[in-house]
Amino acid sequence: MKIATYNVNGINGRLPVLLRWLEEAQPDIVCLQELKAPQERFPIDAINAAGYNAIWHGQKSWNGVAILARDMEITEVQRSLPGDPEDQQSRYIEAIINQIVICCLYLPNGNPYPGPKFDYKLSWIKRLKKRTNQFIDMDLPAILIGDFNIIPTPLDVYKPERWEDNALYRIEVRKAYQQLLKKGWLDSIRSLYPDEQIFTFWDYLYKSYDRNAGMRLDHILLSPYIAGRLSGGNVDKHVRGWEKSSDHAPVWISLE
Repeated sequence: MKIATYNVNGINGRLPVLLRWLEEAQPDIVCLQELKAPQERFPIDAINAAGYNAIWHGQKSWNGVAILARDMEITEVQRSLPGDPEDQQSRYIEAIINQIVICCLYLPNGNPYPGPKFDYKLSWIKRLKKRTNQFIDMDLPAILIGDFNIIPTPLDVYKPERWEDNALYRIEVRKAYQQLLKKGWLDSIRSLYPDEQIFTFWDYLYKSYDRNAGMRLDHILLSPYIAGRLSGGNVDKHVRGWEKSSDHAPVWISLE
């Protein structure tokens, strides 16, 4: 089974790119972030025509998450991260597919640091840890997947010394990410490529993609119950080079 995440950076504007990639890569489950479309403007007809069922939580102009599945039923669990009933941002959707809990997330960026956006990011991570600890404690097959907006280590960014005061790389968020791993979550791509510099995002400015001046922001974490099924994975970097593509590239893993 092939499971992927892709920050599409505007699903309607980049729909041809998404459909092209779906046809080429043929993933079984796909988590999307940054739909940037209200609920009623999600292109469900085109997604269905490509062979996928979908659930989604849209938001006008910003955020938005979705889960797609090919030839499998999607049972929605919830479409917001528990812990803050006042939070109206569309950043989390959770479902069960093929007896696996799929948690599609678009973690807050947090910039500028310091400030309320960074505080919101830390509180969001705290809520995420509380929810996902339940999966570990119950020994469930679960996947945390999406755009974490976290650069985990110096290996995961071009020129890390430039990012010390950026909310993507602040020590607080890197420690929070490591705490997830210590709880038992497996960083699937890093486990497959322990020493390689792998990026999933390249800014549109300064020819970042051409220079491979990127960062790794998109992650797929596996609970201990399912981690042993990991058989492969990679980043479809070439998709970032397509015309009118997102500034992120799709990331995927395969499970036995």
